[in-house]
Amino acid sequence: MKKIQDAFEAFEGLKIMVVGDVMIDSYILGSVSRISPEAPVPIINLNKQEDRLGGAANVALNLVALGVQTEIVSVIGKDIASELMKDLLKESNIAAHGLVESTDRKTTIKTRVIGNQQHLLRVDNEQTNEITPQEELALIAQVEKGIANGVQAIILEDYNKGVLTEKVIESIVYLANKNNVITTVDPKKDHFFTYRNVTLFKPNLKELREGLNVSIDMQNIRTLENAIQELESRLHNKISFVTLSEHGVFVKEGGQSSHLKAHKRDIADVSGAGDTVIGVATACLAAGLNPVEMAQIANLAGGIVCEHSGVVAIDKQILLQEVARVYDGH
Repeated sequence: MKKIQDAFEAFEGLKIMVVGDVMIDSYILGSVSRISPEAPVPIINLNKQEDRLGGAANVALNLVALGVQTEIVSVIGKDIASELMKDLLKESNIAAHGLVESTDRKTTIKTRVIGNQQHLLRVDNEQTNEITPQEELALIAQVEKGIANGVQAIILEDYNKGVLTEKVIESIVYLANKNNVITTVDPKKDHFFTYRNVTLFKPNLKELREGLNVSIDMQNIRTLENAIQELESRLHNKISFVTLSEHGVFVKEGGQSSHLKAHKRDIADVSGAGDTVIGVATACLAAGLNPVEMAQIANLAGGIVCEHSGVVAIDKQILLQEVARVYDGH
């Protein structure tokens, strides 16, 4: 346990960069008491509107919650929403100097309308085409600056919104490996096999099935092991870390693998759990923990945030207490 406590203390000396698709999650919250006379839709009486960091920025929030010095690198619009994005990042102690602003691009906003605590509607204002070659170069230059300034790990957080292009991915992985910087990936299907030679690759079970186009039966763990073997033969990643929902997590490095069961939880909302898992896993690796220790802690962290409604960042002290309770017998 002392090794893990030391790692948690070491989080505050880490510098980690998150690269990927950032967005603003906007919430319109109110009550519904009647249906509109103009159309068969509910009328929301507005109580509150909230704007929160989402996408790759939510991963950054989890790192900050652990005490990590965190910076974000992405391409956003040069618009009203970009100013809000920068304000939210500043309020959250996330360095935003790596943001590339583009007059040709929108800053993504996902607006959720919630009435009587029920999700009624979502409006997406976004652009999902790939960033331009000029924007690619500008983004890669920001990553180079971060590496020169001592970043110890880079999280590639892919939401298929166009920031992580093939050139961006390959360039970042090359620069990171050249400078002994850890790279971890939360992938989506479009560039699944572009993330070659990364340190850690973290798909969930659905993404693994779809990415490889294979059937995986969790009643037969061998089917999962075969899928990971195929994955590694194509990606040459050092660590494979698969989140399996109610089946826990599976981690493999070289010839060593472990299937860690899920812990019993009162699940309220799984939104954002993957962001927590990749953030905690990366911090653990950067702090010197081995893959099994990393997987144990990240598995617990994902479960903890699922006990809360809405997207929340991990609480460092609660996580440490839970690690002690589960793995130290207290």
